[in-house]
Amino acid sequence: MTPNTRSATAPGRLPLAAFGRVLAFLARGYDRHLQRLDLSELTDTQLDDIGLSRRDVTREVARPFWR
Repeated sequence: MTPNTRSATAPGRLPLAAFGRVLAFLARGYDRHLQRLDLSELTDTQLDDIGLSRRDVTREVARPFWR
C-alpha cells in the first residue's frame, strides 16, 4: 500500500456501509417525527375515525424519534 492510499477502516473514519446505515436511521427518525406532527394536527373527530384518542396521540408524540 502506498502512503497516499487509505483503507476503508482507517482510524476515525466510518466505513461507507456504516455511514449509509446511520443515514437511513436518521431518515426513518425524521419521517416518524413528521408523521407524529401530522397526527397531532388531526381533530378529535378524525382521531375517533381511526380509533385513537387524544391521549393516545399525546403519548405517541412524546416518544423519541428513534422509537
